[in-house]
Amino acid sequence: MNNRRKGRGYEQRAEAYLNSQGYSIIELNWQASHKEIDLIARIDDTIVFVEVKGSSTGQFGHPAERVDRKKRENLLAAAEQYIAGHDLKGCDFRMDLITIYEGRLEHYPDAFQYDE
Repeated sequence: MNNRRKGRGYEQRAEAYLNSQGYSIIELNWQASHKEIDLIARIDDTIVFVEVKGSSTGQFGHPAERVDRKKRENLLAAAEQYIAGHDLKGCDFRMDLITIYEGRLEHYPDAFQYDE
């Protein structure tokens, strides 16, 4: 299986998990220039920008370790572009990370800081 197909599988699993937890998915693979946000969801009055990382083996370590400073900066920049282009008055925002590691899904709410 190629990496793109694996990545989409991880995103679909994360989407199903978020739906089961009461989130509404707003966007899938939203792009701003060369930056991408895997999932944008809403729960109550909070818009949640979600990065999904997966690994079927421990060969490269835990997927959370692959979200480096540059990746976080790109996610935050893309989130800012999304917010600027949508009427989201009264909403709170947060950045979550969902990892799928050796078959187990882990959700890290508010994993990255968003400075308004």
